[in-house]
Amino acid sequence: MIYKQIAAFQQECPIIHKDTQGYGYSYADLPKIFQVINPILKKHGLGFTQLIQPEGLETIVFSTTDDSYLKSITPIPQGVQLSKMNEFQVLGSAITYLRRYALSSMLGLVTDKDIDAAGVQIKEDLSQWHDLVNGCNTVDELNAVYKQNKEAVEKNANIKTLFTKRKSSL
Repeated sequence: MIYKQIAAFQQECPIIHKDTQGYGYSYADLPKIFQVINPILKKHGLGFTQLIQPEGLETIVFSTTDDSYLKSITPIPQGVQLSKMNEFQVLGSAITYLRRYALSSMLGLVTDKDIDAAGVQIKEDLSQWHDLVNGCNTVDELNAVYKQNKEAVEKNANIKTLFTKRKSSL
């Protein structure tokens, strides 16, 4: 049952835009991810928990309608040093980082740069769009990605062509 619930969740979950700035990179932070996924998880009878265990970060995605669940353990690196941070700050940073990526991996979340009306120009290099479109394995997946990015797709003929070509190959 849980696999069907996760698949239904994935069909509905939008791309989560990376709108938090790090040192030379951007990412989707935990509050943003939770804000997007929690209502959709609830709708599809899913929940999750992330526990610190001796062997690492344990992420459990569970069904609220039966006893099924998926579990993953991600080791937490030890002995990492970051400038101007004490060992507890480094550990907290590592745990937060691992929580984002472990949960994103288990749920199949897509995080990408915001390319909507904020004025960010799409580069001539369409590799990120190419990867996103070619990652769709069914017409329904492709249609869901199109709907989530309709404004950007309609503004750029090259991106629209990627969708058209992929649709004809499915």
